[in-house]
Amino acid sequence: MAYDVAAVRAHFPALREGAAHFDGPGGAQVPDVVGEAVRATLTSAIANRGSVTAAERKAEEVVRTARRTLAEFLNAGSIVFGRSMTQLTYDFSRTLSKNWRPGDEIVVTRLDHDANVRPWVQAAEAARATVRWASFDRTTGELPVESVTKLLSDRTRVVAITAASNLLGTRPDVAEISRAAHEMAAFVYVDGVHYTPHVPVDVEAMDADFFVCSPYKFLGPHLGVLAAAPELLETLRPDKLLPSTNAVPERFELGTLPYELLAGTTAAVEFMRGLDGLEEHELALRHQLENGLQELGVRIYSKASSRTPTVLFSVDGLEPAEVYRRLGAEGVNAPAGHFYAIEASRWLGLGDKGAVRAGIAPYTDESDVDRLLKAVARLR
Repeated sequence: MAYDVAAVRAHFPALREGAAHFDGPGGAQVPDVVGEAVRATLTSAIANRGSVTAAERKAEEVVRTARRTLAEFLNAGSIVFGRSMTQLTYDFSRTLSKNWRPGDEIVVTRLDHDANVRPWVQAAEAARATVRWASFDRTTGELPVESVTKLLSDRTRVVAITAASNLLGTRPDVAEISRAAHEMAAFVYVDGVHYTPHVPVDVEAMDADFFVCSPYKFLGPHLGVLAAAPELLETLRPDKLLPSTNAVPERFELGTLPYELLAGTTAAVEFMRGLDGLEEHELALRHQLENGLQELGVRIYSKASSRTPTVLFSVDGLEPAEVYRRLGAEGVNAPAGHFYAIEASRWLGLGDKGAVRAGIAPYTDESDVDRLLKAVARLR
């Protein structure tokens, strides 16, 4: 069955405002079913989790359903919820680094969002561990496996790597990197924030020890999710309040969970599961966009052989912020910047100004791409 983008778009009230949204990599628009799940939960009789009252049982069921749904969606073991991927990564970097010693090594990449760089760099500095940097190819945008594996040693404690670059869309071979890292008894911490909205996730196949993602990037509420094997989580001792539970995964969650956002996340996953043919749809639109930009003589930086439907580009003679502003004035939302992938932007020679990023989402259609291309053509 062909992907019915019109039927998908009908579920997104935000699209009625008229903009062509290419800003999904920073946060997707939300379908009506997600908003309704949040509203229904927030206005229902609900309390702290428990088993005595109906309100307590409602909260317990919302949490259990969200954990089960995310675990199935990611093909993962245990699910930890947090305010954001950044918050979760800081929390886990502090927990893991309790056992680091001077001379231990941490591997990070210049392709990653800073949320999977700075927490590890700062934790390493505090533990007097060594940070080793893996660089990607500036011309192709590729992060070869050997650029990471050549840095590994028996002192490597964590390899932090993205499953897909939020700046370029590049998808490294995480499974092969994980295999090599595990031979050195290192943990692999995978940022799947930009990957999860576009590709079926299989944490087990990736062989990732930790996988983090953000529901608001795949049509859900603002939240952070971490997946890991329960056996691994049992070995970690985070800082927590004395009376809070010591059970896994709850001991990693600080304070009361946002039940309404968990319900919205469950609804978002269920909506995503119904999008048969999404990859093919997004790939076709990416080709349409890239071909059109090339015909216009626009400089494209997203060139990796395996990548998400994300295109980073610049227009000669115009600052990225000016392109962003002028596109926005025409109802085309394609923002500019480094998008917190500051190391990647600098490595590309784009500095802190970055470039313009156009991200294709489940609700993007051919007319959106046409609008973007026509708006870019008028810039020249």
